Amino acid sequence: MKQFKTILAFELKYYFKNKIFVGITLFLVALIAVLMFFPRAKELLGKDTEDAKSEEAAVMLIAAGSSEDADSVKTAFTSAFPDYEVRVADGDLNSIKEQITSGDAECAFVMESPASYVYYVNNLSMYDGNTAIADEVLRNLCQANAMVEKGISPDEAGSILSVQIEHETASLGKDQMQNFFYTYIMIFALYMVILLYGQMVATNVATEKSSRAMEVLITSADPTSMMFGKVLASCLAGLIQLIVVFGSGFLLFNLNKSYWADNMVINSIFDMPLSLLIYMLVFFILGFFIYAFMFGAIGSTASKLEDINTSTMPVMLLFIIGFMVVVYSMSGGGVDSTLMKICSFVPFTSPMAMFTRIAMSTVPFYEIALSIAILILSTAGIGILSAKIYRVGVLLYGTTPKISSVLKSVLRA
Repeated sequence: MKQFKTILAFELKYYFKNKIFVGITLFLVALIAVLMFFPRAKELLGKDTEDAKSEEAAVMLIAAGSSEDADSVKTAFTSAFPDYEVRVADGDLNSIKEQITSGDAECAFVMESPASYVYYVNNLSMYDGNTAIADEVLRNLCQANAMVEKGISPDEAGSILSVQIEHETASLGKDQMQNFFYTYIMIFALYMVILLYGQMVATNVATEKSSRAMEVLITSADPTSMMFGKVLASCLAGLIQLIVVFGSGFLLFNLNKSYWADNMVINSIFDMPLSLLIYMLVFFILGFFIYAFMFGAIGSTASKLEDINTSTMPVMLLFIIGFMVVVYSMSGGGVDSTLMKICSFVPFTSPMAMFTRIAMSTVPFYEIALSIAILILSTAGIGILSAKIYRVGVLLYGTTPKISSVLKSVLRA
């Protein structure tokens, strides 16, 4: 136990003295501070600019075969596009195009018939929804005109078309859209931390081995204490880093909460239930351990530091495949698919898959308990096996040994 504590303290000290570790942490905290204070700074510094911009609304041109048609479309579009100054074009098509390309107008609707038009815009944004709004407005306008022709008064036609449909949605389980953003961020954070710190564990072990320092360490310390000390130190370092980054984000968000009141994404990220946060920590720690043990074992079998990337590639691919399955299922709304349910009980994918299902679906408690139990047993088993591989691997030099030969040596030890 004393050896374990000594190794743990030494490895933690290494992380906290690492300039890259400290620099990345401070950079992320500073970046979050800038983002959280951005609306406040924008309001303080850009109030005059915003007022000036609001006074000069973008121009939308309307062109139709007759002035009456143009006026009716203009009236309908004025209420449908409150952010635009809707004008009737007073020139031909070439003049309209010139006004758009020069910036005098942002867009134009050239009506070929009451139900057909050409939409002109200089640079079409991928988020431009003007045509969808125009289609709905013109559809209502054509329907109103048809009703008037059938003898219905304009007021009656307007009241018929302006009927508002009211509805309420009662979710008996989880709201996937509300939980999507913070679930994705937590999964991505888990992905980055496991790959980053897992690779660091493998690199540290390989560095000690290549410098022959491992030969001295292995004679004075128990290999199991060394392996578990290194892995736990990297886990604590990653966990502390996440707590500092997300903790500062939570604090800064609450300082500027009123400025983010209308932002559904930001509010949902910082509105995570406590129970979900606890599940996230459990799956993060267990998921980190299981991969860090594998990275450590692989690092002990590498003869040269240059071999680390090649040696750890199978483990990285396994983790990346699990990550892609989870992200694809989240994006497609299939978090309860058969594949996700299977991944929820496979220890290499369950830290991400089961956490995603808990956050975005209703999962029976026995399934959560079973997944955690399998993950705990698998982590302990892989930890013990990795320690044995570590004890054998650190004394193997020359060509990188095959997995079969390492396992044979472990069984003989």
